[in-house]
Amino acid sequence: MGSMPETPPGTAPSASPREVLSLAVPAFLALVAEPLFLMVDAAVVGRLGVVPLAGLGTASSVMLTAAGVFVFLAYGTTSVVARQYGAGSVRGAIEVGTGGVWLAAALGVLGGFVVGGLAPWLAAAFGSSPAALEQAITYLRISALGLPAMLLVLAATGILRGLQDTRTPLIASVLGFGGNALLSVLLVLGVGMGIAGAAWGTVIAQWGMALGLLAVVLREGHAVSASLRPHVGRVLDAALDGAPLLVRTLALRAIILLTVAVAADFGDVPLAAYQVTTTVWSLLTFALDALAIAGQALTGAALGSGDAGRARAATGLMVRWGVWGGVLLGLVVLALHRVLPVLFTQDPQVRAGIAAGLIVIALAQPLSGYVFVVDGVLIGAGDGRWLAGSMILVLLAYLPIIWLTRVLGGDHGDSAAVFALWLAFTGFMLVRGGFMAWRIRGDRWAVTGAVRPRRA
Repeated sequence: MGSMPETPPGTAPSASPREVLSLAVPAFLALVAEPLFLMVDAAVVGRLGVVPLAGLGTASSVMLTAAGVFVFLAYGTTSVVARQYGAGSVRGAIEVGTGGVWLAAALGVLGGFVVGGLAPWLAAAFGSSPAALEQAITYLRISALGLPAMLLVLAATGILRGLQDTRTPLIASVLGFGGNALLSVLLVLGVGMGIAGAAWGTVIAQWGMALGLLAVVLREGHAVSASLRPHVGRVLDAALDGAPLLVRTLALRAIILLTVAVAADFGDVPLAAYQVTTTVWSLLTFALDALAIAGQALTGAALGSGDAGRARAATGLMVRWGVWGGVLLGLVVLALHRVLPVLFTQDPQVRAGIAAGLIVIALAQPLSGYVFVVDGVLIGAGDGRWLAGSMILVLLAYLPIIWLTRVLGGDHGDSAAVFALWLAFTGFMLVRGGFMAWRIRGDRWAVTGAVRPRRA
């Protein structure tokens, strides 16, 4: 595994392109691991037919929600660790981050019991066909065993990012993705375990990643004599710091789940196509989110050292890169929108639906680049309260959009339904981008100091 960079504590990282790239490139390669896990599962399970692929779509949505609502374990931890690191205290940075690790362990065990025990009801909430529902339940019950590992990976990754180390999560992700790919092919197609084999492959890979990252955190903590034992105060602080981001993420997941529910209501073919396009969108999202990760680390460290000007300089640079990165990714997806569906299914109707959705996804990428970068900067600044409030308003604005899509989108065929779903989702991104633009123009988000007051 990698080690902590040699940047002297107390000195905010540079906002130069080289500094941004040194964080963003490894972060990108690490971030794509989770969507690549799902892409491998989708590609392998897709060989089994439309019904297993539709079941995977439902189960993946539940698992991503179960893990996604706790993404604050990475994002919030990055912010508080980076502020301590920028202020000159590596020991303090690791100790505050450790609270997030213990919180992740507790939430992961609890969440695993909930997802595994309520799998039939959680899967049924999407309204899938009985055959697809059975496949989804099988996947969910097995995947629940990996939920604690998923959350531990988030927390440990947040600590390392706050210490300006994105290389170690990269190594863990590469090894995890490779292991998952091999296991999925072996268990699903080789052994013949079906969708259960895909779930077991992912669980094993996730636990391998978690144990590897925790070993690195332990090593770094011992090197500076940091206390790594569970401390009620630190765990409580981690929970309080993460609460606004939890609200923000719950609102975001509600938007995503509403869209999946409408896709399921349209039928198995639109749901299967939407599952594949969502997986592609996730890969693109994490590609652009690499700049947001750099924004979290650089913004937190700069504000921790008292340099708001440097935080703003980094923000301007990364926003430009995010938009142009979105343009480039959009052109690639547009060029491949009829090629990519072939990789996932042999069903012509599902292929047509995937192609239709990819057109909208491609055109929306510049907007996505802007939104993700600014979101990362505000998370790095600890601006969680504003992010929570704005996302609730965005959710309320999305309700009439998705309702209209449900009423009108299913009347013109499966491909048109998938196209309409992604148009609705792009409308959500437009509203969210408007809120982001308004916030970043002001100064209230750029609060300096080793600890940001919760009411700031």
